[in-house]
Amino acid sequence: MTTETSTAVRRLQPAGPHDDRTMLDHLREAVARHPQRSAVICWHADGRATERLTYAQLGATVERLAAGLAKLGVRRGEVVTLQLPNSWQLVALALACARIGAVAGPVAPIMRRRELEFMTRLTESPVYVGAASYRGFSYDEMSAEVAAAVPSLRHRVLIGEPSTPGALDFDADLLNRAWEDEVPPGELDGREAGPDDLAQVMFTSGTTGEPKGVMHSHRTLYAINQRQIEVLGLTSDEVTAMGSPTTLQGGYTWNFVMPLLLGASAVQLDTWDPALMLRIFEAERVTFFYGAPTFLSDLIHEQRRSGRDVGALKAFGTGSAPVPPVLVEEAREVLGCRVYAVWGMTENGCVTVTRPEDPPMRAAESDGTPVPGMEIRIVDEKTGRPVEKGEVGRLQVRGDNQCLGYYRRPNLYRQSLTPDGWFDTGDLARDDGHGGIRMVGRLKDVIVRGAEKVPVVEVEAALLRHPAIREAAVVGYPDPRLGERACAVIVPDGEAPSLDELRAHLTELGMAKPYWPERISAVDELPKTPSGKVQKFVLRERLKAT
Repeated sequence: MTTETSTAVRRLQPAGPHDDRTMLDHLREAVARHPQRSAVICWHADGRATERLTYAQLGATVERLAAGLAKLGVRRGEVVTLQLPNSWQLVALALACARIGAVAGPVAPIMRRRELEFMTRLTESPVYVGAASYRGFSYDEMSAEVAAAVPSLRHRVLIGEPSTPGALDFDADLLNRAWEDEVPPGELDGREAGPDDLAQVMFTSGTTGEPKGVMHSHRTLYAINQRQIEVLGLTSDEVTAMGSPTTLQGGYTWNFVMPLLLGASAVQLDTWDPALMLRIFEAERVTFFYGAPTFLSDLIHEQRRSGRDVGALKAFGTGSAPVPPVLVEEAREVLGCRVYAVWGMTENGCVTVTRPEDPPMRAAESDGTPVPGMEIRIVDEKTGRPVEKGEVGRLQVRGDNQCLGYYRRPNLYRQSLTPDGWFDTGDLARDDGHGGIRMVGRLKDVIVRGAEKVPVVEVEAALLRHPAIREAAVVGYPDPRLGERACAVIVPDGEAPSLDELRAHLTELGMAKPYWPERISAVDELPKTPSGKVQKFVLRERLKAT
């Protein structure tokens, strides 16, 4: 029988009345409730002194920056490009955009001229804000080249000392001038964004084509963050931290908007360093962390060596890839925290998550059940009909979290929508047996060996149980007879195991022989996105070349 309940489609109760408050309303509430609580705490991997902004300081800074952006000529609805590492400046500028009805346009620091030029040209951004230099790269020089090519880009504001003609200094020209005194009374109030105004244009990575500018309003961002707060039972006493950039949706929601809605404290670290992050856990008494399984693995490995006091850490939310069982076990043993599996996208934030009431190991077996206000279904790749229970199909979603579309590319967004209004994620999933989903992988990452589809996620989880493997990714490579075969690309912990040793390991775990990798490649590190997701397309290209 093919029914909705048998295909991991779960219709939930309506989300209820939507909150009409914006991020600025929540900021004002936090300022009123606890003005001296730290809103943003910034640690620096290069050893610079830690910076702290209380909610009162953040509120005042937002007013000044908003007035300054208005004086630079930023109009309502325009996109301000923010290419910054994790910092209080990024948080304050995003809120300042909302104060004048403008739109925050976060761009990951890893992006270079090609991507930045495409993004600023598409959005017709009038202002770029970036670090003068970061990790040995000159954003000053790159942004000057982009400004020369993009007519709309009138101002470049740089944190650090600018060296190119025409660039503004963030401190001297924006932060240290009382711009709020130069704006007529009531002007900012008249321009401030409402709940249905565009709040954010967040570009996808563009690894398979041109980046897509995902549009979220203040209302959709509220829905994303409020629902994850509710299902995990988070409170204003949280101290949050994050492994990946705030310029990606995971960091933007879990470590900027969510703690703001809570009136909690968020710790920002500008460059990933697991040893420093454990020191932060100890010093700041971090209670909640979000990051890909890669970051969890790094922290477990480092904690075994350093033995920091991380007793305040209670919850670790992880997404971007399925969580191997061994990491759930080691997180409890080494970090003393509970792991929650999360699935979502830039387009819709957190869609499914495991719950506190679930058994702890559920995070290794499932990617969770839908948050209130979101629906999911799994359909056959060819027919579009719901699949039988336990079968693999395309994951489609809809609900309150869903984005408004792709910026100035409506036709491209429509291609991702079904006639009945579901968003096709491009991911493959199956019913987890508990009313939720288990991700199988991206459609393009599927390995078909002969007529057999290799369950990549399960194979990777099994490989990670080998004591000599720290990280693993299973990818396909061309084969003239079977079409594809599977290769295990591993980061060894010490001496790399042989293929025969891996086969013996998988035999002991009871894995079917057709699923075994038929090739092994040991590497020093796996290629990853800034959010910690393994770039399997890079691995496939490498295998084709060898």
